[in-house]
Amino acid sequence: MQKQFNYKETNIVYQDIGKGQPIVLLHGFGEDSCIWESQLESLSKEYRVIVPDLPGSGKSTMLNNNNAAIEDFATCIMELLVFAKIEKCILLGHSMGGYITLAFAEKYAFMLSAFGLIHSTAFADTEEKKETRLKSIQFLKEHDPFTFLKTSIPNLFSTKTKNDNETLITTLIERGRNFSSQALIQYCKAMMNRSDKTEVLRKTKLPVLFIMGEEDIAAPLVDLLKQVPLPTVSTIHILKDVGHMGMLEKPTDVTQFLLSFCRFVSQEITDL
Repeated sequence: MQKQFNYKETNIVYQDIGKGQPIVLLHGFGEDSCIWESQLESLSKEYRVIVPDLPGSGKSTMLNNNNAAIEDFATCIMELLVFAKIEKCILLGHSMGGYITLAFAEKYAFMLSAFGLIHSTAFADTEEKKETRLKSIQFLKEHDPFTFLKTSIPNLFSTKTKNDNETLITTLIERGRNFSSQALIQYCKAMMNRSDKTEVLRKTKLPVLFIMGEEDIAAPLVDLLKQVPLPTVSTIHILKDVGHMGMLEKPTDVTQFLLSFCRFVSQEITDL
């Protein structure tokens, strides 16, 4: 069921389906809640699933803050959970959604029973990555957002996906027509300025899920493997022939990984 709430003059639209322990799914940059379509049916049979369009994506309006930080998006999600009367959840974030998940875990750990990073990292941007973000911001100031996403989105997929499933990539690109340059620039600035969150992983006692792609150039496997030993309890899945978009490239596998992790967490809670 589609619902909405207001956060500091920002209208947030979200899906709320199923019953049971709450799971919250956060999408990434240049995406909206539709990115989780393949996972919703299976998850909602066992859990209450909350899937928002992050501010500035899909049907949600932008945060009214020119200098919005990743922590501001995390606070927005916290307010959404309060509005939805959710005291604890499993929070799972893809890419930029993972950055928000980590900021949430740092500020509002008491509202989590577990969290997960889907093709995402706790490391801050390198200087090289920051330079790339700045170039993206400049490009978005000079061109429309669809042109930007049309250029960048194909790089998020594996060679196999690009060869075998061009329609999948084209569909995601077409959704990019709904974005404004201002929203994408707001995201770029927030991602570029975020701090390192490896200490969040190191200190947490909560179960943490990691899903990685062998061919991910946005969140390279060699970097992500450095962070998986940090939490006390880690669940790790590496997807072959997958880039940055596992929920689209291998939706059945990702659905099973999410279900398995959530069942594990549910059992841990039951055993307490």
